[in-house]
Amino acid sequence: MALTKLQFRPGVNKETTSYSNEGGWFDSDKVRFRFGFPEKLGGWTRRSDYSFLQPCRALHSYVTLAGTAQIGIGTRYKFYIDEGGFPYDVTPIRATTAAGDVTFSATNGSSTITATDTNHGAATGDFVTFSGAVSLGGQITANVLNQEYQIDVTDENTYTFTARTAGTSVQDITENGVLNPVAVTADGSDTGNGGSSVVGTYQINSGLGVVVTGTGWGSSTWGRGTWGSASTSTVTNTLRQWGIDNLGEDLLFNVRDGGIFYWDTSADQLGTDRATALSSLPGADATTPTIAKQVLVSDNDRHVIAFGCDPENNIGTQDPLLIRFSDQESITTWKTEVTNTAGDIRIGSGSEIVAAVETRNQILIFTDISLHSMQYLGPPFTFGVSQIADNTTIAGPNAATAVDDTVYWMGNGDFYVYTGQTQKIPCTVRSYVFNNMNTSQMNLVTCSLNSTFSEVWWFYPSTNSNENDSYVIYNYLENNWAIGTLARTAWQDRGLLRNPLGASPDGYLYFHEDGINDGSTNPPSAITSYVESSQLSIGEGNNFVFLSRLIPDLTFDNSVTDAPVVNFTLQTRNFPGGNYLQTNQSAVTQSATTPVEQFTDQAFVRLRGRSFAVKVESDTTDVQWKLGTPRVDARADGRR
Repeated sequence: MALTKLQFRPGVNKETTSYSNEGGWFDSDKVRFRFGFPEKLGGWTRRSDYSFLQPCRALHSYVTLAGTAQIGIGTRYKFYIDEGGFPYDVTPIRATTAAGDVTFSATNGSSTITATDTNHGAATGDFVTFSGAVSLGGQITANVLNQEYQIDVTDENTYTFTARTAGTSVQDITENGVLNPVAVTADGSDTGNGGSSVVGTYQINSGLGVVVTGTGWGSSTWGRGTWGSASTSTVTNTLRQWGIDNLGEDLLFNVRDGGIFYWDTSADQLGTDRATALSSLPGADATTPTIAKQVLVSDNDRHVIAFGCDPENNIGTQDPLLIRFSDQESITTWKTEVTNTAGDIRIGSGSEIVAAVETRNQILIFTDISLHSMQYLGPPFTFGVSQIADNTTIAGPNAATAVDDTVYWMGNGDFYVYTGQTQKIPCTVRSYVFNNMNTSQMNLVTCSLNSTFSEVWWFYPSTNSNENDSYVIYNYLENNWAIGTLARTAWQDRGLLRNPLGASPDGYLYFHEDGINDGSTNPPSAITSYVESSQLSIGEGNNFVFLSRLIPDLTFDNSVTDAPVVNFTLQTRNFPGGNYLQTNQSAVTQSATTPVEQFTDQAFVRLRGRSFAVKVESDTTDVQWKLGTPRVDARADGRR
């Protein structure tokens, strides 16, 4: 029998059985399809050696008037501004006590310090900075106490923290996004209370790292209701998420269903100042919103817009369907007047606004059951909102992205695109993705644009994970899909940055499509990538096929090792539902690059079966590959 070309349809298809998908690819990891052929994904490198308290849930890059690139980073615990690779903590302050309101007590032989502050309003995981304290009399000195600490709440009046070496900031002791303090143990002489001048400065309450659904004590943060109300409290979504945008060089951000804050870049006080509540800025009128689901800046007309916020006449009480916008070019004028363009609109469909995505000409607003378009109209109405689809779902606040005037998103069980009308995207891995997803953590889904390769990625938590650890890729130009595993919790496409930027659960930011290795280790490690075909049958009826030779076709362009290697595996079956009975693996190695790339010309195998599949895999460093059209030498081998 003549040599047979192995030509496969681009993209992974898991919607049918492997046998019925003959001529297609059935599985992949760390592989994309480009110009119809599979190739290994590019690698990733750390942006810097500085980590942050993870998990990160939002990234937003912008440029100051001085030309400095900065990145807003919203995590479960804090808000940072990254400049030059260092994450500066600008987390807003919630409350500052009067001198003497906080007192301490210690136990001999323990590093746990108990702080007392009546009605402190803090939650476990919050951060407090103490000042004005004096020594407790022994090892717990004033310098040990007068630092920033993360606390564990005992009750509404007390909490504890672990005393650590003096002069070590939270930033200094962060390792892989986790606090690793060096503890200081109290001795018998630590009998004081810190003095009468202790001040506690509380940062805004931290949020949860995962969605918690349940009732009873522990289902939300401390202080969500009156004492003893826990048994009737029901919390369905307490995940810490952020909305971030910039107005010029200044940053606006909000905690989802929480406060709205402002960072004045011109003050240039990174490392010393913190972001400020929008409503407390000089000149802010009394109607400035204090709570929202998301804030963004309408780029064309430069209005600040708050989605799911508090109304003018009831500040502090959230309306999850209300949209308010400031006066044009203003962050502090929100009161509706005939002399300005501030105003509000309320959406009439659904129970809450889930997400807002800005395109070049409009803002798409997702509620839990519908999709709306918000467009600038000019005076006297300023903005108008119209419903463009109903019975439409979205997986979570970060599950959509815009490509010019097109918006892609993941819904509850389907993928969608809006191009002037809403359509489902036919997906060849749909069942695999949604059956493999931890749907209780669907709000973690992060939609990411990799415009260099015309790809939309969705990172999601797999069935047994409470964090994003898997992905699905849609190539919107070539209309194909790929799947794999990679842990990313937030994403920023290239633009102001040289490469796409992804946040990892290890507490670091990574430049993607940068190199060809996994830069999360030192030295960089190999990226294991593979693509595996569905079964192919060459014989007819009960005929068996004998495979004797493989003629590889691929390129090692951009590999940086002298002898890059890719493994080809051929495996045969007798029945569609049977095990692979025989397997041969052959290494294909590059031997020369000029004048024409040369590599292993043929590999001899001995395999027999009714059908076979091919797998292409690499698991060594410094290797990049792209598959072409390999061939196999196959002949009929009779019946059994």
